[in-house]
Amino acid sequence: MSESEALEPLPAAVPVFPLTGAVLLPRGVLPLNIFEPRYLAMVKDAMAATGAANRMIGIIQPKHSGDPPPLYKVGCLGRITEYRETDDGRILLALVGVSRFRIGAELERNTPYRQVMTDYHGFADDRHEDDALDAANRAALEDALRPYLDARGLAADWEAVQSADDEGLVTALSGALPFDPPEKQALLEAPTLADRAQTLAALMSFAVGPGSGSLQ
Repeated sequence: MSESEALEPLPAAVPVFPLTGAVLLPRGVLPLNIFEPRYLAMVKDAMAATGAANRMIGIIQPKHSGDPPPLYKVGCLGRITEYRETDDGRILLALVGVSRFRIGAELERNTPYRQVMTDYHGFADDRHEDDALDAANRAALEDALRPYLDARGLAADWEAVQSADDEGLVTALSGALPFDPPEKQALLEAPTLADRAQTLAALMSFAVGPGSGSLQ
């Protein structure tokens, strides 16, 4: 990331897409298939927005059902980098994670989708690539992944796993593995890459070991 991109202003308010089980992390990619009318409107408005809000939406998990559902306090700002409208009225997107944020307040709105104030305090490092994992942390992650996949009858390209950079591997696994929403949230809120890797290894170990359970 260039210095100019690192200093790019972030929007003070964003529309949010509450999505259970979805984790968008900085520099991660989240593909989305948008079909609900309110979120089609949200995406089109984001594409048309000016300034720092242009092409920006927030991804955040709802805590549980409700109307509207209560939201977790931490989400991730995403930039729309791919956009395609389908013949049947859907929009296919790719979002790239920019920075995590805390909800400051939910805005009164005249739109069908929700909008929140964004507080980026404590997440300044999200806009810079994380330091590499130490050897022990990386080894613990790979050692936990093999039995986790074996227990589910899944296979991995281990050459690709071992050659992947630390952040890319942790981000991909955090998004792809089927953890419960509180566990996904724990991965999102982990302060550093090392913390996230340790959380990820612990979750995989819990899932296959005796007394396995979810983070609450």
